[in-house]
Amino acid sequence: MKTLGGELIRRMAAGDREAFGRFYDRYAPLVHPLVLRIVRDPTDAADVLQEVFWAAWQAATTYDEDRGTPEAWIIMRARSRAIDRVRANRRRGETFVAPVEDAAGPGEAGGADPATRAADRAVVRAGLERLPDAQREVIELAYYEGLTQTEIAERVKQPLGTVKTRIRLGLERLREVLKQAT
Repeated sequence: MKTLGGELIRRMAAGDREAFGRFYDRYAPLVHPLVLRIVRDPTDAADVLQEVFWAAWQAATTYDEDRGTPEAWIIMRARSRAIDRVRANRRRGETFVAPVEDAAGPGEAGGADPATRAADRAVVRAGLERLPDAQREVIELAYYEGLTQTEIAERVKQPLGTVKTRIRLGLERLREVLKQAT
């Protein structure tokens, strides 16, 4: 199924700057809260956001709509880049600011409708709540705190194989819950 986001990425791959601007306006409000929740510093989040979209511009030719939605493509790029920033900060021994509220994010101008974004967040939260506690815990540690599977195993004091299984089963269950909600 062809999507507006997929069309924008195809146009970006052809060097269309206007398409890039529209892609940014559409997806930055989705990406920024996730990045901010992971890196926990507004300045770092803004830097990561810029890096993510620059990398998306450069890698637009590699996008394959058959492998996932534009949302998933940009979110996975953002999550990886944010985790890289957290790990780099840890290596430098920097400290982090207090956790940011879920509601923190860019201004409401541009991008998707704020009501739609709030509804999407509510669906994901509800989906996470339907997971068993052990699965929800490891998924939240991976996606919101940027921990590796090894770090999660150490934190929850479980074998690495158990953590990997919980993440895989939790993501499969979450995917089914989210499909039912759409």
